Amino acid sequence: MGNDLCFCIGEKMFLVIGLDQSPTSAAFKVLEEQFEEISSREGFKPAPYTARYKWVMINDIKEMTKKEWQFYIEQSYSLVKDKLSDKIKKQLGFI
Repeated sequence: MGNDLCFCIGEKMFLVIGLDQSPTSAAFKVLEEQFEEISSREGFKPAPYTARYKWVMINDIKEMTKKEWQFYIEQSYSLVKDKLSDKIKKQLGFI
């Protein structure tokens, strides 16, 4: 990987965008039951290094609609946030 833009919550990544790639790629976490289906969609694949944690990679973010893009980012954010320790959640004001 080269230059990546990582979005984090509580020091845990929920979205990675490949900045020096053309087309622009992205990786994000999905639900376990979505992983196989999304990974097999055209333009998607299991994300390198993080697939075991149910992360997928899209080769070109323009292949998703704005609605899909927003849904998957919000879902990934929630999945990662839910796994944070209570201590971190409290520090971030979630509890």
